[in-house]
Amino acid sequence: MNGEVWIISCSFFSELHSLLRSVWYIHAKNLAVGRIGAEIGPRSYATSTMTERFDCYYCRDNLHGKKYVKKDEKHVCTKCFDKLCANTCAECRRPIGADAKELNHKNRHWHEDCFRCAKCYKPLANEPFSARDDGKIMCGKCGSREDGNRCQACYKVVMPGTQNVEYKKKVWHEECFTCFECKQPIRSQSFLNKGDDIYCGPCHDKKFAKKCFHCKQPITSGGISYQDQPWHSECFVCRTCRKNLAGTRFTSHEEHVYCVDCYKTSVAKQCNGCKNPITGFGHGTNVVNYEGHSWHEYCFNCKKCSLSLANKRFVINGENIYCPDCAKKL
Repeated sequence: MNGEVWIISCSFFSELHSLLRSVWYIHAKNLAVGRIGAEIGPRSYATSTMTERFDCYYCRDNLHGKKYVKKDEKHVCTKCFDKLCANTCAECRRPIGADAKELNHKNRHWHEDCFRCAKCYKPLANEPFSARDDGKIMCGKCGSREDGNRCQACYKVVMPGTQNVEYKKKVWHEECFTCFECKQPIRSQSFLNKGDDIYCGPCHDKKFAKKCFHCKQPITSGGISYQDQPWHSECFVCRTCRKNLAGTRFTSHEEHVYCVDCYKTSVAKQCNGCKNPITGFGHGTNVVNYEGHSWHEYCFNCKKCSLSLANKRFVINGENIYCPDCAKKL
């Protein structure tokens, strides 16, 4: 080199060494999992070490070779960050330092270890959770218990996915939806209500249904009413021939009912005049009774002159009746 000697300044090596030592790194926070629609994630503060002259925004300490945090385009030493810039944990109320893992949700912040279910204290950093209106954070299970519908019988929460019964905008556990009378679960049976009480079909019929005048059993459907008494249609039959009397002519005697034919032959009294049964039907509705004998009203006439003697004075001679005038001529 033409005899020239290059002398490299020691300061050159010093500056080169400083450049090679410069290291930048990013301190990233872990991401927590929230419920659908919830945005939860890390804050993005950058921390670094450096060898060039660089001062803390607050205390003006030289950050040369020190760890620092970059927040809002300001470079802050970790001491000032923890004191002046760190978010406050919503749970423990302590600052969340530069070296701590931070979780945030809807402008609230937590240490990773403080982000737990308010009910069972289960860590929720990587679990589904729900945020209540009162600010409490809960796991999915506890949130369902707290906010879910309550059983009308036991007042415990009806968990989603469990067997339940809904009726008139109210809900029961399947095993709690029981008959008020027999206390048995109704499940898939039909049921009826009386006020606020629920009854299975058999218990409702037994307790509230009208009872048949004949068999004394509940009438669950249909039926016949006679003289203000309810009957099963199948019970309303002729006492003698068992013919069903629904929709037909019948009569009653001593709390029993009879068809017309059986009443004539088995029950009805015989007219002492015409010797035919006195049924009470049609023309023979009115009856005259005297000393154990009976007559159709239209048969109660003077034997001699045929004068009707109903509601009049008469004379009996043997099996015949006479008006007073005819009786004198006998």
